[in-house]
Amino acid sequence: MLRPLLLSAIALATLAACQREAAPPAEPAAPQTAVAPAASTHAFDPAIRAEDFADLVKTLSSDEFEGRGPGSPGEDKTVDYIKAQFERIGLKPGNGDSYFQTVPMTETTADESTSLKIDANGKPYDLKFGTDMVMGTRTGKSEVKIDGSDLVFVGYGVNAPEQKWNDYAGLDVKGKTVVMFVNDPGFHSKDESLFEGKRMTYYGRWTYKFEEAARQGAAAAIIVHDTEGASYGWDVVRGSWSGAQFDLRAADDPTPRLPAQGWITADVAKRLFADAGLDLAAEYKAANKRGFKAKPLNAKLSLDLKSKVTEKQSRNVIGVMPGSARPDEAIVYMAHWDHLGKHPEEAGDNIYNGAIDNATGVAGIIEVAGAFAAQQPKPQRSVVFLAVTLEESGLLGSKYYVAHPTIPLDKTVAVVNIDAMSVAGKTHDMTVVGFGSSELEDVLKPIADKQGRKLHAETHPEAGGFFRSDHFNFAKAGVPALYVDGGNDLVEGGVAAGEAAGKDYGDNRYHKPADEYDAATWKLDGTMDDLTAVYEVGRELSGSDKWPNWYAGNAFKAARDKMMQGK
Repeated sequence: MLRPLLLSAIALATLAACQREAAPPAEPAAPQTAVAPAASTHAFDPAIRAEDFADLVKTLSSDEFEGRGPGSPGEDKTVDYIKAQFERIGLKPGNGDSYFQTVPMTETTADESTSLKIDANGKPYDLKFGTDMVMGTRTGKSEVKIDGSDLVFVGYGVNAPEQKWNDYAGLDVKGKTVVMFVNDPGFHSKDESLFEGKRMTYYGRWTYKFEEAARQGAAAAIIVHDTEGASYGWDVVRGSWSGAQFDLRAADDPTPRLPAQGWITADVAKRLFADAGLDLAAEYKAANKRGFKAKPLNAKLSLDLKSKVTEKQSRNVIGVMPGSARPDEAIVYMAHWDHLGKHPEEAGDNIYNGAIDNATGVAGIIEVAGAFAAQQPKPQRSVVFLAVTLEESGLLGSKYYVAHPTIPLDKTVAVVNIDAMSVAGKTHDMTVVGFGSSELEDVLKPIADKQGRKLHAETHPEAGGFFRSDHFNFAKAGVPALYVDGGNDLVEGGVAAGEAAGKDYGDNRYHKPADEYDAATWKLDGTMDDLTAVYEVGRELSGSDKWPNWYAGNAFKAARDKMMQGK
């Protein structure tokens, strides 16, 4: 679950309901069992201010919050703190008479002593969890057994009719295990004529690949890791797939699910392909050509995956500032509050504090809420502030909200997502992830112009940043979404300094315990520019009757047009 800054950083380091839905009934707040954090003595100002932002981030990312793991004592402290900030500002409960929206979830923790056994032409492989592979299940079952499943290489595992591309053409994979590459066809061969060239599409995301394999009836699916194609190293895969994994209950999620899914390292893949008489490098070339045909790997996979499965719940936190004239219409500001929690099995510092990812985003929407509360005249449309859970587990809190919106989606004017803000200082530019997508950019541009900043796309679109944060669930449903980040061209040091700051974060802090608040190095003047810009977007939309849409040709426009018919 990578962010604009992280996407750029990691790539550099490695190259580097389309229908109107009624609001659900109010839900009671879940029981609170954790000791509430000590009350802050900080005096907040209504204006967007670095001192207030820093205090919010320091609190949310403190060890006291235990890495903000869903379903943990750290969650209780986190959602109570966010609720308290919403109450301080004067926001009303956003889900009936409650600030909370309960998100039922399944917690699955794989037994990491599990090994993946492969027989390749009589040559045995015994792959170790974390070192050679990671595997998991989304079925909610405590044991998944696969015995002698044939392995088939399916290229990029993509079935895209509009691209006239189907890696599964003429192939029956029922009961088999598919092996595939990450990213889109054309990426590794640098063929700009395939898909969207350098920019990753949804077909390149590992989430899509597992969904498609499930639709095809596969018993399991394995992605071959490569750092450039994934835009992150194996250590990120290992860390993200270790420990408790969270998911929506199958009953709440119509997306198809595999019995088992996971990744193998590039070294394992190289040996496995060689034992099948295939050269991995040559297969990258073959898989990037139209007419690619799947190939058997002459190997069988066996797996006995035991997991501890627990039904739990987490919470989104929702506050609303009712509009003065059209309260049924709303602009949504969103950030995910969750991070990776505490890992007791790890020696030393084992709290993944998530200061940048995403205490900064939560602090950001709280600061923006404060600015709206002080605004005169008051916004004519409602402004919703949504802190979602389970982003790190696959954008699940936002997925649940989109299925159960507290304001119908056809009354939701726009979504502004704040995720992992830049703290590197003022910039001459501003990144719009998925640049060229919606008319929200037309609202943002004059605001950025006044700040002396130029809008542009993410530096490394091949990392697929638009699909990796919570706005994507709104986009899929048709709601125009804006996802911005600080730029790369720093006022102090230029592009080189911006890239160095991003690389340092990607190498040393992203999804690591070291992602902590650092008063000595953080430069928040640029962060305040970013927050001011996104506030001004909402200020304009909440005071007008504009209904921005996706640009013509955008994949999400048809869903929005259908949703808005008759308006």
